Amino acid sequence: MHDPLDDDRLTLAGLLIESSVGLRAQLGRRLEDECGLSLQWFDLLIRLARSPDHRLRMAELAAQTVLTPSGLTRAVDRLEEVRLIERTACPSDRRGAFAVLTDEGLRRVRTAVPVHLVHLEEHLTGVLSESERSQLKELLRKIRDHVNPEARPSGELTRCPQP
Repeated sequence: MHDPLDDDRLTLAGLLIESSVGLRAQLGRRLEDECGLSLQWFDLLIRLARSPDHRLRMAELAAQTVLTPSGLTRAVDRLEEVRLIERTACPSDRRGAFAVLTDEGLRRVRTAVPVHLVHLEEHLTGVLSESERSQLKELLRKIRDHVNPEARPSGELTRCPQP
């Protein structure tokens, strides 16, 4: 009889989580040391930098991060204090707010990206072949879309709803 403790699904989930934790620790330490940005801040800035008009609705940004809503609010507050992000209201939806990358935020993330790419090559992409990277990207996207469909970039939330 098969022992459920030896199930490969447990191994797969454990390896994914352990890899994620290890990768975040390595990348976070290096980014902080070399660029003065926490991985959390970099994650928020890069998502905004890669979004249309360098902005996302707070709800969309929350769905794309590992932060709780209150954690996201605190992080955006801190980024706003150092003028890397600003909040703007949605004129047609008073409940909606955008996080918008400032010029300084864009400059900081553009400075950090080449350094971060070196770290990614050392700790992630460099240990995989081009085919493995492509396959991993598609598999992770498939899992993400299943377990967190709100994180999918839709483009719908980056605009204010029409009255």
